[in-house]
Amino acid sequence: MDVPPVSHPIWSNIITGKVRYQFEFLATKFLLRYLSLQVNRDPSSHTIERSAQDLHDIFVRNADLISVQHDLIKIFGNDSVQGYMYDILEVKAKIAHGERLLLAGDESLLKSLPAGNWIGGSIPYFMTEQGGLTTRQKIYVTTLPDSVLDFSVKVYDAATLDSIYTDMTGKGFSIIIMPGSSKTHLAFALRAPQYPGFGHSPLIGWIAGVHLDNLGKITPKIFNGQTRDMLEDGAVVMHCLLPSTHIAEVGYLNIFEQGNGDTITFGQDGFSAREAYVNGKRTNFVDYVTQQQLDTRLPLVADYFGSMVNVSFQSVDTENQKVRFYAPVFAGIPYKHAQPFKDYAQQFNEKTPMHLDKHPAFSCNCILNYLYSELEGKRVGNITGPTTFGEVVYQLLNQTMAYLTITDLTENQPAL
Repeated sequence: MDVPPVSHPIWSNIITGKVRYQFEFLATKFLLRYLSLQVNRDPSSHTIERSAQDLHDIFVRNADLISVQHDLIKIFGNDSVQGYMYDILEVKAKIAHGERLLLAGDESLLKSLPAGNWIGGSIPYFMTEQGGLTTRQKIYVTTLPDSVLDFSVKVYDAATLDSIYTDMTGKGFSIIIMPGSSKTHLAFALRAPQYPGFGHSPLIGWIAGVHLDNLGKITPKIFNGQTRDMLEDGAVVMHCLLPSTHIAEVGYLNIFEQGNGDTITFGQDGFSAREAYVNGKRTNFVDYVTQQQLDTRLPLVADYFGSMVNVSFQSVDTENQKVRFYAPVFAGIPYKHAQPFKDYAQQFNEKTPMHLDKHPAFSCNCILNYLYSELEGKRVGNITGPTTFGEVVYQLLNQTMAYLTITDLTENQPAL
């Protein structure tokens, strides 16, 4: 079980006596008595922070002990979040310890990390336990669950990515990261359902990005932590093996539904369109979007046999008469503009599936949800993770929250 960072408020709450636990690990009991006395004598923020650090550190140093694992469960529960924000020194220590990690953070941080059992992608936007956060100083760390028996890391490009499903051997799941707007990202978006073995094993992941101030100035990056290679094109994939007693499932939460307006279809696949068929009538799509005053913060939504799939607007270029999208539209698929709603947090909580009342093993949310719903500093549900330039759940998605759950079939509840 992962040890949450010292920035988590629980450590100071324990030190100050706001919460109390009957710990098993003997050294923790002794240290906590000493630290409590120090805080009682000097309840300054400096003393509390220093004492919280000492308490946190004893858990980190002894995290492999059964008694400490039991104590962590007492504090954080069996369904503890698998990911937290860490500073660079903490991440380096976790890598040195051999932990198996999925990392998301600013390019400057990720490229300074040592080789180890990790893959990563650039992004400075996150959903944390304290709410939406923009930072270039910390890294979001997801630790692979203990149920993962083994893993392998493989790097693909646009020409080789079609083997991703057939490369998944055994029972388990795979996690993929691709740089936004790279050739591999675009190829995957257009062709993933055509890949051999599509859907035979769970595939989840995200599209790396950059701070919006740097759009067009620097490119998103992905990282193979085993070799320390940094790539601006390609896909880095972690194939994970599970025991026969565990099962992985991937899914997504889409807060958008089809509206009651026009039915829109397109004549060809692509990330842009000049023309569309509106209720069967050939139409200049730029004129249509402009004249109808469509709110381009709301996506086009297609019904895939009961699953709503979004295509998000990137821009409406009146000069070149072209509408650009963040995901491809597909010829012959009927789309409708999304139904508007008033309250994002309420919509999110109402649509969260029942089995996600506990934390998933991995999740990510779309940057467009983050921006349009003004999630900076706001928390929605129990979901934490990187806020991305696109989500992968078997194929590319937009304006969704993607998640991975792992269930221990012998206990019929999510595994650690």
